[in-house]
Amino acid sequence: MSFEVWAPRPSRVGLLLDGQPHEMRRDDEGWWRADVPALAGQDYGYLLDDDPTPLPDPRSIRQPDGVHALSRVHDLAFAWTDASWTGRQLAGGVIYELHVGTFTPEGTLDAAIARLPHLVDLGIDFVELLPVNSFNGAWNWGYDGVLWYAVSETYGGPEAYQRFVDACHAAGLAVIQDVVYNHLGPSGNYLPRFAPYLREDSANTWGASIDLARREVRDYITDNALMWLRDFHVDGLRLDAVHALVDDEHDRRGEAHILQELAERVDALSAHLRRPLTLIAESDMNDPKLITPREGGGYGVHAQWSDDYHHAVHVALTGETSGYYADFEPIEALAKAGTRGFFHDGTWSSFRERNHGHPIDPATPTWRLVTYAQDHDQIGNRATGDRLSQSLDEDLLAVAALLALASPFTPMLFMGEEWGASTPWQFFTAHPEPELGEATAKGRIAEFERMGWDPDVVPDPQDPETFHRSKLDWAEPYPQAEDESRHTRLLSVHRELIALRRREPDLSDPRFDRLSAQWSEDPKWIRLRRGALEIVVNLADVPLAIEPPREVLFSTRPFGAEADGIPARSGAIIRP
Repeated sequence: MSFEVWAPRPSRVGLLLDGQPHEMRRDDEGWWRADVPALAGQDYGYLLDDDPTPLPDPRSIRQPDGVHALSRVHDLAFAWTDASWTGRQLAGGVIYELHVGTFTPEGTLDAAIARLPHLVDLGIDFVELLPVNSFNGAWNWGYDGVLWYAVSETYGGPEAYQRFVDACHAAGLAVIQDVVYNHLGPSGNYLPRFAPYLREDSANTWGASIDLARREVRDYITDNALMWLRDFHVDGLRLDAVHALVDDEHDRRGEAHILQELAERVDALSAHLRRPLTLIAESDMNDPKLITPREGGGYGVHAQWSDDYHHAVHVALTGETSGYYADFEPIEALAKAGTRGFFHDGTWSSFRERNHGHPIDPATPTWRLVTYAQDHDQIGNRATGDRLSQSLDEDLLAVAALLALASPFTPMLFMGEEWGASTPWQFFTAHPEPELGEATAKGRIAEFERMGWDPDVVPDPQDPETFHRSKLDWAEPYPQAEDESRHTRLLSVHRELIALRRREPDLSDPRFDRLSAQWSEDPKWIRLRRGALEIVVNLADVPLAIEPPREVLFSTRPFGAEADGIPARSGAIIRP
């Protein structure tokens, strides 16, 4: 077996395999290699210079004892049963975002398999997992990962991950994996000991930036992306916070940005595998260059999240206008985001104190924007991690479902949203290092205290109860008693809307020129035209008088000939 590691910084590198040291040879590019017989299950690490403590392999597939311990030789061979799986195109699909550790009581990939029938019954097409790569501690959101190639043992390790993907494909579900290439976590990041993976002159919100000027670092990213898609049979990747991927040197030289390079390599793999592979970027820049095809001068990423639609929906339903919600107070913001994709498309952003964004070419298919009424960030980064179900009644939660699932874009649900889960989704960590845990907790509480929150109500992220509170309660959508509850009614609403989206071509039509809107600020209502259909939402306290429609396809509150228009605080899909 050939062991190799890029390590230009140390003057000597040795391989420690099952307790036995072996010499490694260095080439001119800083790669060290050793051909040593090895078997799956053997533990190994690298010895740098005179340090007697072995470090894990930066490309380790398995870390059975955590991010500070030895790596384990692992064979990715697996008895796949998905040979007939042809994949899923994003167009027309519905995404379900989940965190493995809180999706089930057990918090494992194998336990999640048992809940796949729920997602199939709901009508989901794509299961999107928050990051699963190795992090330090017992639980974490996943964005503190430091070994990008290893699946956390907390969730079951790489074999459990393969079982999960195989089970998803057997159930007709595609898998999207959330990956983080813009920073590394604060504990267990040994990459700088090996090589200059990080930039000394640039930092982002989470620490030092990744040095994308170096070929080996770019390969570290793209090889990892291809590993998920090829070796783990994943169908797509969600790229975290791509605005923090600073690739200015390649931009200056007119060479391919890392996102374009990644999209090119993924498209090539897709052609070889003969199944769709999807890249979805998270970006707050409102820059359509991300999703513009390469032949049109863009990067060719297939889709991106659109926070603007979320913000407009959130403000319309809750009335909350603090911070970045301020610009979305008028119902007109929902009309613009719902028909043009971005609200800030070159307009003034009071939160950023500058003009922000660029308009989307109307020829762009609307499915390239992934939108939502709730997601892990917009819930978990609130002071108490409260969902919409903690502040809205059943009527408005049904309206939120309507706006999410009848949007012109690719809709995404966050786990538990479909039944109005009463459990919060809070920010939790389990840093074993006392000083890091204390700093994380104090920083979190101080952040919200500056925003006017009582520090006593902000959960301590290091408190185990913060994690346990965030687990879904599956007794809510499936109670023992047969009596219908708010949770079961909301679940029915989501099922009905997803089924309707599949039945009605206008609800998956991706043409921007088939969209238009009418609205009123007082009383507050909006009518979003989607081809021959209308999504009508009445947020006023009195009924909205409209011409009797030819057909009511869906309504959050019953109405008909005897009703005086669209009832207050309700919504409907009609054929005018």
